[in-house]
Amino acid sequence: MLGLTRKLIEIRQLLKSVDSGPGALTLPSIVVVGSQSSGKSSVLEAIVGQEFLPKGANMVTRRPIELTLIHSPEVREDYCEFPQLGLGKVRDFAQVRRTLTDLNLAVSDAECVSDVPIEMRVYSPNVPDLTLVDLPGYIQVVTRDQPPILKEKIAALCQKYIQEPNIILAVCAADVDLANSEALRASRKVDPLGLRTIGVVTKMDLVDADVGAGILENKSYPLALGYIGVVNSAKMARGFSQSLIRSEDAFFRSHPEYANSMVGASTLRRRLMNVLEEHMGRNLHAIVDNVQSELDNARYEFKVHYNDRSISAESYVAESMDVLKQRFKQFTQEFGKPQVREHIRAMLEAKLLKVCSDVYWRDEFLPMLPREAADSPYWQNKLDVAAGALTKSGVGKATVQLVVDLLTSKMEDITTAQNWAFHEDARQQVLQSSAEILRSKFHTTVDQVENTIKPYKFEVDCTELEWREGQKRAAALLEAKITDAQTDLQAIKTTIGRRRLRNAIKHLNKADKDAAALVPAASPAAAAASGTAAAAPAAAAAAAPAASASSSFSLSSIFSSASSSAAQLDEDDLTPSPASSRLLERARQALDLQSGIAVMQQRLAAVKSRQCSVAENKVACPEVYLSVVSEKLSYTAVMFIYIELLNEFFFHLPREMDSKLYYGLSRDQIRQFARQNPAIMKHLDIQERKATLELVMEKLKDISRNRK
Repeated sequence: MLGLTRKLIEIRQLLKSVDSGPGALTLPSIVVVGSQSSGKSSVLEAIVGQEFLPKGANMVTRRPIELTLIHSPEVREDYCEFPQLGLGKVRDFAQVRRTLTDLNLAVSDAECVSDVPIEMRVYSPNVPDLTLVDLPGYIQVVTRDQPPILKEKIAALCQKYIQEPNIILAVCAADVDLANSEALRASRKVDPLGLRTIGVVTKMDLVDADVGAGILENKSYPLALGYIGVVNSAKMARGFSQSLIRSEDAFFRSHPEYANSMVGASTLRRRLMNVLEEHMGRNLHAIVDNVQSELDNARYEFKVHYNDRSISAESYVAESMDVLKQRFKQFTQEFGKPQVREHIRAMLEAKLLKVCSDVYWRDEFLPMLPREAADSPYWQNKLDVAAGALTKSGVGKATVQLVVDLLTSKMEDITTAQNWAFHEDARQQVLQSSAEILRSKFHTTVDQVENTIKPYKFEVDCTELEWREGQKRAAALLEAKITDAQTDLQAIKTTIGRRRLRNAIKHLNKADKDAAALVPAASPAAAAASGTAAAAPAAAAAAAPAASASSSFSLSSIFSSASSSAAQLDEDDLTPSPASSRLLERARQALDLQSGIAVMQQRLAAVKSRQCSVAENKVACPEVYLSVVSEKLSYTAVMFIYIELLNEFFFHLPREMDSKLYYGLSRDQIRQFARQNPAIMKHLDIQERKATLELVMEKLKDISRNRK
């Protein structure tokens, strides 16, 4: 047969790598079936010549074991491989037994039996080229600790494997009547004429020689492939050395009754080889037709879906890296000094507004600022406090952290675009690399920025041009803030309604007056009236704690008064309920927005006035002065952030990505990366399926030519 079995075993291994349709590419195997304790495992071990199958009091075999024997004359020591596990060459067959036991016992008692096979290959110079399938043994009675459906599940699993075109190896014990053999009974259902069933009668040493010879005559339950007798009872199955084979041969030679019968493990091996090769030879045309049909389907699908365009995992990885680097390069071109300066300026301007609100806009003497600024130490001190709040608040760390956050956010966007959303592990590697680069440069950059802005913490000089630009920015900033506040106020009016809001504000104003009447008079203005104009701010500063306490008391009184007298409002506008408290809260927000808008409009007029057009009046124009300071801070910070942080980041990150995600990947990692994309995985599967089937067809054609 010119090594047909060996060649088809190679083809079988190729076909296992492609996803064929159910039964479309099935090659014949020898399926071993038998009842528990019939000696089925011992028969398999005798064929292999090694003890490797799991044994135990309970049912240990719970999954099919697809065993491929590969005759390897060059191998000096037998070894086993588990393709599904990737354990490499396992030469210790005791370890093989432990592995099989663990894989079988992984099936829970509730599940009983699994149809997921265990693939196993044995390479040895002492084995023939065979493909065998070991199945769980039939049981007669379900024990107390076994589920009731176990018997049916085992029968269904065996029924699945003994279908065409497989050869059935029905194992029966010599000391049990063949009429009671579950293996023969099951084989008769799918192979009534016994054309592809071989009977193996075990434990021949436990019956009289004439009885054993009668069983092997193939008369009671005839099989076209006959019966083979073996001796593998418990007392003789302690090892598979040459002495065991000699003992078995001696046993049959000592009984002339077996002279014309097929007996012995060696005979069984030769018989299985011949039967399998003959069976494969008869099925060769069907195998070729099935493979050709699958190949035609694969070629058609590849043509229709992909227009015969081939790809590789390596090309996909290279393309993905190119896309990532192109997007990163585009980002580096779009994120230069101007863009960084805009972000830092926006952050500092937001801080500027908060400083102005805290230091100036809540001061009750703010209307006196334009008149008293030149001579009042109070307002000069205010300006120093405001400038210090802007320059001494950790500008270096805040600006560098802002840029780091922007870079991190942008890298997340870059690595989630297009196909990179499928590669979470690779994304995390890119983000980790970027974080490491930024972290390594963070503290150095912060120190550089803090050192360069240190002079601004004491004195800030500016030219007339810088002052005029600062005046424009301050005016634009106030106008934008006023617009935002007006938008928020309009939203409240739209949500509540103008009439209801007006009634609620009237109620709050009345509550404010009632609360103010309860506060003892401690007017800083009175103190100012009794002294000079310059003393008024000082008196106000002295009275600030009292005013603060008064404000706090007034606020709590407002809400308590509003809550207790909610029922006094118009019934259509407000009712005493949780909703009324929310209405009063929104009304308070509207009231605060109105007063804030009024203050900012007043300051906008001051900023645009002639007084604020020259730098000498900076005390009277704190918004303009702070705008100049923030611009100097942003310009200086950007210069060193770009040098110390951005340039390093833009230079090193692409090289890190190449090192970790391109040159640093193994072939298996590249393949795994490509198959994470479902569309690429499908493309590769169809392409690899087509290529594998073409290779199989070439091998099958060679076999057909050689046989002819």
